[in-house]
Amino acid sequence: MSSSLSHPPAHLPPSVALQLSQQAPVTLRNTPSVISSYSLSTLWSAAETPELWTEYENLMLSCLRTGDEQSAGQCLERLTERFGAENERLMALRGLFQEAIAKDDAALKQVLGEYENILAKDPSNMPVSKRRIALLKTLGKTTEAITALNEFVDSSPTDAEAWAELADLYVTQGMYPQAIFALEEVLLITPYAWNIHARLGEILFMAGSTGDSSGDKYLAESLRRFCRSIELCDDYLRGYYGLKLATNKLLTSLPQASRQSKSDSTLPLPDLKTVERLNETATAKLSEIVRRSVSGECEGYDKGEVIAAKALLDSGATKTIR
Repeated sequence: MSSSLSHPPAHLPPSVALQLSQQAPVTLRNTPSVISSYSLSTLWSAAETPELWTEYENLMLSCLRTGDEQSAGQCLERLTERFGAENERLMALRGLFQEAIAKDDAALKQVLGEYENILAKDPSNMPVSKRRIALLKTLGKTTEAITALNEFVDSSPTDAEAWAELADLYVTQGMYPQAIFALEEVLLITPYAWNIHARLGEILFMAGSTGDSSGDKYLAESLRRFCRSIELCDDYLRGYYGLKLATNKLLTSLPQASRQSKSDSTLPLPDLKTVERLNETATAKLSEIVRRSVSGECEGYDKGEVIAAKALLDSGATKTIR
């Protein structure tokens, strides 16, 4: 099988996922449909490996991404033959397949009911719990999804993915303090995740832009999170983009905020010179990333993020000219 199938399909570009799904019929024909330790065919066939089943799962997910339900169904059948229908991961994959082929909300609600029946018998089934939460979100039942996620992290407090999803749901509801708390929990589990530091900086920036009395404190903390992000990853575009936004905002509000917060016992706001230097650093790095990406020297950045960075730089240049 293709080496791309060793990676989770969510991390694959759409073009690669499409290529894999187009090759799925040939891939499935060239791999054994059943592998048994008691089969005589294993005497001359390749040995079973854990990677084979990971590739089957990833191939199934890639096929679902591109609408090849037939090949996805074959992958699911082979996984079920090998691990059994009662396997927790297979239950979740089967549910995901049913979600993908559902024609309307009524069919999705039926799948949701099946998840709830499974969880009624075994509340500790984590894969199915996650699928249920994802389906609640799909159906627009955000409040129920938040409640379910809170119950989930109570029983599995070290699941960073669940905390991050909870933070995103809180953001959709404008509940920034709760979202900040959830992402701080993620950082307790993965303290060196530069993308999470940047995401926390983004939420702090949103909280600081609401006009709340604590807005400047949120902006200052946002600045620190973006700095930590680029400290951990020197070429992280979102970190520099956020740093540019935060410093732009602080440069307009810092003098007045400094006068108003002298008696506060919280962390002090950064001084004006520090913010100006950080703004210059962010501008220079973003300019370099955009230049290298446009010229083709560097291909590791998302095209949409590069366009957004260029637009931010252009808006700053326009203001300077005016």
